[in-house]
Amino acid sequence: MATAQLNGRELGTAWCDPWRLKIPPGLLQEKTNKLEIVVANLWVNRLIRDSGLPPEQRLTWVPGNPLHPDSPLLPSGLLGPVTIERMIL
Repeated sequence: MATAQLNGRELGTAWCDPWRLKIPPGLLQEKTNKLEIVVANLWVNRLIRDSGLPPEQRLTWVPGNPLHPDSPLLPSGLLGPVTIERMIL
């Protein structure tokens, strides 16, 4: 799941395939655009991280957590190129 801003304006949240957000007309400039993307990590990765912290510092927990600090992390984040595509209607 990711949220995006272009030139300071919220574009929305992409949470499922096709992972696309529309850019309102007139927002994209010819030069000097600022694109910000905030991506959520996977819950399992957060559980792995928290398993290595003292209980009072953990942000997450589950009963009987089988994960530990050495558990392998799953691929997460922005896993590919970001492109701006023009759609012709």
